[in-house]
Amino acid sequence: MYKLVVVGGKARGQEFILKPGDNSLGRDSSCDIQFPIEGVSKKHLTVTITDDVVYVQDMGSANGTFLNGKIIKRATVKNGDKIGLPNAVMQLVQVQEKKVVIKRKISNQREREESTEDLLKGGSPPDSLVGKVFWLFKYKFMPSLHGINQEYEWRVMLAIFTTAFALITITLTIFPVLQDSKEVLVNEIANRGAHYAEEIGRMNAVALEQKNLERIDTTFLDSEEGVVSYELFDLEGRIVRPITRLNEYTNDPFSVQTREWFAVNKNSKVKKQLLENSQIGIGKIILAYNTKSGNPEPVGLIAIRFAPRTLAVEASKSSKLYFESLITSFLVAIVFFGIIYYLTLKPIEEIRFQTEEALRGKRRNVESKLLFEELNPVRNAVNTTLQRIRELQRDESEIDPNDIEGDDSYVNTLVEFMLGAQGPVIVLNSSKNLIKLNTEAEDVCGIRLSMSEGMNILDITKERGFAATLIELADNSANNSGTSQKGHYELQGKQYDIFVTSLLGKDGFAKGFYITFVLDT
Repeated sequence: MYKLVVVGGKARGQEFILKPGDNSLGRDSSCDIQFPIEGVSKKHLTVTITDDVVYVQDMGSANGTFLNGKIIKRATVKNGDKIGLPNAVMQLVQVQEKKVVIKRKISNQREREESTEDLLKGGSPPDSLVGKVFWLFKYKFMPSLHGINQEYEWRVMLAIFTTAFALITITLTIFPVLQDSKEVLVNEIANRGAHYAEEIGRMNAVALEQKNLERIDTTFLDSEEGVVSYELFDLEGRIVRPITRLNEYTNDPFSVQTREWFAVNKNSKVKKQLLENSQIGIGKIILAYNTKSGNPEPVGLIAIRFAPRTLAVEASKSSKLYFESLITSFLVAIVFFGIIYYLTLKPIEEIRFQTEEALRGKRRNVESKLLFEELNPVRNAVNTTLQRIRELQRDESEIDPNDIEGDDSYVNTLVEFMLGAQGPVIVLNSSKNLIKLNTEAEDVCGIRLSMSEGMNILDITKERGFAATLIELADNSANNSGTSQKGHYELQGKQYDIFVTSLLGKDGFAKGFYITFVLDT
């Protein structure tokens, strides 16, 4: 079976199946192949298919028929020959209908086509734990932020998150340090309060042994720096000192808490607590030696309120340190915001600027030296669109079949490259027809050169997904100045990285494709 594929002009990409016998082509509706392109005669040519040969005959057209760049009246054509018409170039393609079996496995994730629902909700989560974490973050957590992005500009959100990041980081790093410093100070004051209680016990040992609390001397506390007030009271809460409140029952909140604390924690010796107005409360049990049992026993409690100047100074220093760190972090966050914002904005502006240049005819493709892999699909889509725009805007009257280069010299060069290649390699011509593949590629792809040479890649593989992957990579390479494109596919139960590079001719069109396979280990 033969078909004509339009490879140049406005109708590029169209295909026409040729039946055995005569196939007339022209603008007239009575023709077997109606081809309503300006410059083509009503009955322009006839392509005759026989068992042994295919030939084309010009039917007296006004603008003539060209075969591989030469004007003809009647000539034999073979697979791959190009037939030139006004404003169009066609290629004869022989399609051999043979079944080729490719052994491969495809996971459900790769087998299904990505839909809008998959793009928005992510489909089914991956099996791996790490994959699930990223999947949950991208498709469950991030949609809430995308919703905010619909209300606020991206740069505003970036500023908010950068500021929040600085605030949270400083709070989580500076606060623990400040709290540790404060805790050390409180412990030092607690030791100081315990020392005062021990001093009371040492100075009043006889009075304590006799449980004569009225004789206890605590006047030294009146002159100690930082002591705001104190209460020495017996186990029932009756105040012993200061002398001005003798025999009163304590009603100071901290003294009451100290007494309750003693009732629950009889084995504890010191109670420490932060109080209001930057004060520290220290409570301690007063022990006396019991001559009958020979052991010390509690006879009272002391509750001291401290307002040390060091604590106020420490609080002031801590506040100052926190705000200094906060201001420094905000300044760094501003710089960080600027770096991230303009680092992200640069490649986007570059795409916009180059697209405008391409539309004005100053460049062919959008490309960049900046590495931003996530923008590669956008560049490929823009380049494909620009290519289609160029084809639609091109004046068909300016198309000359002699301007369209043939594939042969370029394809032969790719075949020469393949001779020294290591690993599976496939060479296709501009129409994606198989020209050559080595033994390694036959084993990997399940394609036999003897059965498939000259056939389109879509016709020689049963797996449309594999063929579609190769075609997509080939088109992306052709639309991106011949740069190599990378894809992935599973063949024979193994994952392969696929690299496709196109070789461009002087006319700017891809003349051949060099495809290599690398086992993904």
